[in-house]
Amino acid sequence: MNPHLVHGGALSAALDRFGGRREDWLDLSTGINPMPAPLPPLPSDLFTRLPEADLEREAYEAARHHYGATATAGIVAAPGSQALISLLPHLLPGGAAAILRPAYGEHARAFAAAGHRVCAVANVDEVPDGVAVAVFVNPNNPDGRRFERRSLLALGDRLAARGGWLVVDEAYMDADPRESLAGEAGRPGLVVLRSFGKFFGLAGLRLGFALTTPALAASLAARLGPWAVSGPALHAGARLMADPRTVDRLRREIAARGRETRNAIADAGFTPQGDAGLFALVETLHAGAVFQALARRHILVRPFADPADWLRFGLVRNEGEAARLARALVGARREVGL
Repeated sequence: MNPHLVHGGALSAALDRFGGRREDWLDLSTGINPMPAPLPPLPSDLFTRLPEADLEREAYEAARHHYGATATAGIVAAPGSQALISLLPHLLPGGAAAILRPAYGEHARAFAAAGHRVCAVANVDEVPDGVAVAVFVNPNNPDGRRFERRSLLALGDRLAARGGWLVVDEAYMDADPRESLAGEAGRPGLVVLRSFGKFFGLAGLRLGFALTTPALAASLAARLGPWAVSGPALHAGARLMADPRTVDRLRREIAARGRETRNAIADAGFTPQGDAGLFALVETLHAGAVFQALARRHILVRPFADPADWLRFGLVRNEGEAARLARALVGARREVGL
């Protein structure tokens, strides 16, 4: 696989390889809401001053309410949940880490880089005794699987009883928050990660949160250092998370665009899989050929090296894009001989 396509959103690499103008492309390679929330007004002094404590407090209060965390839970903001993924392995107990696979690959990379022994698991009941940490993504990226709250909480209690930790990455939970563990944050041995940018469609702001015990939140904050999150990100995040009408509208829009995307995939003879609001998965032995056929039609989806028979589709923005996707998939099937 092209090294620039390790993550979605690599439109520049696709332009270099397949040509065309940026505006000609339909980029479905990310799980980011393609219908972003409008930015609130940003006072100019947000860009000229270091972020002050009141900005952080407002963002934390809004995040607690939006995610359903209690007042006693520890919370820390970071410049994207990826920063927290990179830091956590350095603060959690060493030893073996059981990490869901296939899943977002940065978890395994971060734990391995920090010296943990990483073992892959496919489900909650496969986590072996003796591991110090278990990591699950819920709903999972890229296959959209969901894990039940009760099974994750039972695993977390089992780990915490011997000083271990459960990390649950809920980056895609906002669109449909059932099964979220955010309201349980503060329990011993539990870390819940949330991403602001995916649901609100503002990934460039770089804002994410860890909901956990106060002690671990303080350790993460110390590792991040002062002014880790920009003033504009804190201000915009606080205003949008505290606006229930915007949140409800985004959830309705994501659900509607998700149906259009899945219908377009199904109309072309493929089977959309998964239960994540912001993307759908297609499994086909000809994934690589379908990816290239779509790219020649200037539609970018997300391929994978492992499993190589998976393609992830982000959301279309309207009926016109859904029709374009369906036509392109029909053409791709003919080219591949399906």
